Amino acid sequence: MERAPYAADPAQSRGREFAEDRDGARGPRSEFQRDRDRIIHSIAFRRLRSKTQVFVAPDGDHYRTRLTHSIEVAQIGRVIARELGLDEDLTEALCLGHDIGHPPFGHAGEKALEEAMGHAGGYDHNAQGIRTLARLESPYPDHVGLNLTWETLEGMAKHNGPVSAANWALSEIDGDFPLELGDWPSLEAQVAAVADDIAYDNHDIDDGLRAGFLDLDDLMELDFLADQFRRVEQRFPNAPRDTQLRELVRTQIGLMVNDVIEHTRANVEGMDSIGQVRGAGKQLAGFSPRLAGEERRLKKFMYQRLYYHPEQIQTAEKARDVVARLFVAYQQDPTTMPDAWLERTPKDDPEKSRHIADFIAGMTDRFAIEQCRRIYGRAPEGLSNV
Repeated sequence: MERAPYAADPAQSRGREFAEDRDGARGPRSEFQRDRDRIIHSIAFRRLRSKTQVFVAPDGDHYRTRLTHSIEVAQIGRVIARELGLDEDLTEALCLGHDIGHPPFGHAGEKALEEAMGHAGGYDHNAQGIRTLARLESPYPDHVGLNLTWETLEGMAKHNGPVSAANWALSEIDGDFPLELGDWPSLEAQVAAVADDIAYDNHDIDDGLRAGFLDLDDLMELDFLADQFRRVEQRFPNAPRDTQLRELVRTQIGLMVNDVIEHTRANVEGMDSIGQVRGAGKQLAGFSPRLAGEERRLKKFMYQRLYYHPEQIQTAEKARDVVARLFVAYQQDPTTMPDAWLERTPKDDPEKSRHIADFIAGMTDRFAIEQCRRIYGRAPEGLSNV
């Protein structure tokens, strides 16, 4: 499909923070393809394989992690971008990088770091993702960070829309390489955000069913899910129940994807530049009003039945305690950190605390548990609830 006039164009990129002289050195790729590949090859991306999506340090191999979730988001994002004539590579880069800043144990770990960093500017996983890729992940000899394009950094910064109050981590990047935080981002960034919603709305149902935290009767409380499941039963009456449920998840993803494509296409009709997208003053890529309402009801249901399930809360509290105890240990005695991190530890706050948060944020679930056990002689039991 031809590039739409309102799509981001790698040939018209606003460039990178640091000038590079690598033309042709590593293959005929566009600027956004290079961004995607740099994210995929980063250590921070690889660590997502052992970071919590819904279930903490799951023993089973079939549950999603931040890595598999990010790959699934990218698949959904590319489909939508292709149909709308957007740049698929920029969309994919944003999808793959959107969770880079999550600490171990997901939102439980983030809550612990928010509390520990209260005196040092706080913690935000989205800003931490940009900090990780723009400053901490530094495989190149001539600059810090991965040196991603302006469009990729902007899209990551505005994953949830324009930013009115940037925290310290994002403010530092924005000060060095202004990202126009108050404006709406590209359609590629907006598509990456809604692809994230579609992926976790439906795949978390799949994992919740697998773990036994949800069952069919629970899902049938939502009319639009019940309607879809009845259609699945009519089409595949002899299929095993678990196969029918997996078909329900696939059907829901398809329904949401088609709705986003149709609604977004209508919103951008007549637009002939990316500038019009940024100047629209509102989100253009997303669900129709009807499906947006259904999706909000689904999210509310998932919080009540899965995310705030008593066992989930109990496990999350144990996970939060691991991160909190690690922060205290490193703050009181930095020598408990590996030498490479110890050597770079600032003496005073807030820089010292931010350095410690960088170290903890990069940990996988299992590494954090191991470090807690090494320092304190034990770690909380029951940190895997599936």
